[in-house]
Amino acid sequence: MTSTNFPADELRSVDRKLLMAMRSGEAYAIGELTDELGVTATAIRQRIERLLETGLIDREKMVAGRGRPTFQYHLTVAGHRAAGANSAELADAMWQEILAIPDLEIRKTLISRVASRLGQQFAAEMATNNPDGSLESRFETLSEIMSARHMSACVSHSGDLPVLDIGSCPYPSMTDASEDRAMCRLEEEMISEALGTPVHLSSCRLDGDSCCQFSAASIEANQEN
Repeated sequence: MTSTNFPADELRSVDRKLLMAMRSGEAYAIGELTDELGVTATAIRQRIERLLETGLIDREKMVAGRGRPTFQYHLTVAGHRAAGANSAELADAMWQEILAIPDLEIRKTLISRVASRLGQQFAAEMATNNPDGSLESRFETLSEIMSARHMSACVSHSGDLPVLDIGSCPYPSMTDASEDRAMCRLEEEMISEALGTPVHLSSCRLDGDSCCQFSAASIEANQEN
């Protein structure tokens, strides 16, 4: 199955070199990539097959006259992202600027919008993998998606309701123990958006707990709200 969410840091170095060679956005034939990288056509084809499978490149059939058709290859949107620079420093700088906004309401609104956008992205992927799932299965699906993104996530239970356990902060450079706890609030809102049901941060590593736990709100609490 083709995956368009293949983690860029799991690419083989040789595959990354191929993506880097294709960053111009043009379509390339096997021969052009062979010349560009100085390796055999067989090696290029092996790399292309892996990258086609992960959804990082696509191909187009070229028919000229009565000869055998050939293919040209180009990066997909996911491929351009994987071939681009690491965005961690940019994200960290943008987060610090958000926290520096003096107006508290503007800051909270912006964080909520970021959380909502991230949550919607998770929700879209969950809808593909687990359409119309129960609350329990939605928690399980979200934990699997988060784990695939190197977020230490699993599901436990507190009474009759599922709990999402996060073993370590997904964004450690953006988390601090100040009273604001902006990243904690962002994660809470993001997970609520992804699951389509409110959750609350019931345990937090910043308070000395063994892990961060996001618990589903009770049916009674939802009805009261």
